[in-house]
Amino acid sequence: MGFKIAFQTLACPDWEWTRILDEAVRLGYDGVELRGVKGEMYLPKAAPFLPEQIDHTIEDLKRRNLHICCLDTSCSFHNPDNFAASIQEGKDTIDLAVKLGTRYIRVFGDKLPAEIGEAQTVASISSGLSKLGEYASGKGVTVLLETHGDINNYKIIQAVFQELDSDSVGVLWDFEHPFMSGEEPEVTFRELGAYIQHVHVKDARKSSDGQKLCMVGDGDVPVERMISILQQNGYEGWLTLEYEKKWAPYLEEPEVSLPAFISYIRGVLEGGASHADTNHRF
Repeated sequence: MGFKIAFQTLACPDWEWTRILDEAVRLGYDGVELRGVKGEMYLPKAAPFLPEQIDHTIEDLKRRNLHICCLDTSCSFHNPDNFAASIQEGKDTIDLAVKLGTRYIRVFGDKLPAEIGEAQTVASISSGLSKLGEYASGKGVTVLLETHGDINNYKIIQAVFQELDSDSVGVLWDFEHPFMSGEEPEVTFRELGAYIQHVHVKDARKSSDGQKLCMVGDGDVPVERMISILQQNGYEGWLTLEYEKKWAPYLEEPEVSLPAFISYIRGVLEGGASHADTNHRF
């Protein structure tokens, strides 16, 4: 089967839906991952998925042979005041995933509030994942906890999963967060590989004025090494470019970042790091 390549819509926050699909096909991507469409971050409310439009959307995706590999929510379970709303968003997104034939939805942990404490926060995150996992059970959808925010290292994620007993919950390995927080990728995969079902490829670099996101291959994250780990361990899922143009306007425009990424990642997959195209500015 091998890897399939997607980009997340944070890379092109201003694009219309049809342009997202047109460019994915033109550039040779296998699919897209959705984190908002034209400003609507609550995906079940996005225009392509409203009742009067969703059947056309599904047919259009089939015609283009494009897949939506993951639906990315804003759900997080560290804040008791937002817990119920996150459960509702998660359930609504699972329902949408069923309609679209999408296997994954993404949720966050996300923080470790000092006033709540780690043990209570871990229990809350586990509870949220358990509730959504139970709702997803039997629907062909898996709820993925992203390595993100304060919930970005294997120890805290293992603590969350010790409280879980669900085949409908897994981990999304965001390359950047654990590594830039000091965890080596070999350790991340050794400890979490049994849970990892999906991957975000992202890069960043540290500088005198702090950490900044950058084009994949231009930063400090050892992307080629991480992909090699996946290859050596038989991972055959998606590699999604997470390029957060929406949150970081200083990043390159999608007209540059999207063709650059697929050129780079093909070079890595086909020829290894020594053949990867690291000259992204074209």
